Amino acid sequence: MRELYFKQWLPISLDEAWAFFSNPSNLKEITPAQMGFVVTSSYHGEKMYAGQIIRYIVKPLFGIPLKWCTEITHVVEKQYFVDEQRFGPYAFWHHQHRFTEQNGGVLMEDILHYKVPFGILGSLVDRMIVNREVNTIFAYRRKILSERFGS
Repeated sequence: MRELYFKQWLPISLDEAWAFFSNPSNLKEITPAQMGFVVTSSYHGEKMYAGQIIRYIVKPLFGIPLKWCTEITHVVEKQYFVDEQRFGPYAFWHHQHRFTEQNGGVLMEDILHYKVPFGILGSLVDRMIVNREVNTIFAYRRKILSERFGS
């Protein structure tokens, strides 16, 4: 299983950060276009809540579309939320999003645990492709968030 940690300080209020990140409609904005990310849930609302199911189509590798379903399992307003994969491309996916007021802005932290399926073959594909792609997605998010909110 992989454990990845990303952090970024944004010069915005906690209210502004929470309003943006807790709205599932904003996920597409912070995902690279080549991922072909589309929210397919009939209702995803303006604000996430514990128990919410969000369905997507995503093209993580080689442009092959995959269905992905996550559940928002925990929400503590203006502190953190957790999304967990219910079905999709990973054998395991647990992603914590944390927000802390710091130095007149917000420290945003992502703690991601994931595992690729297919045992040893999956581990090899993870080392060769998947881990690099996941890191690329988070680098893209960092860039887009800096452009949108400043750094």
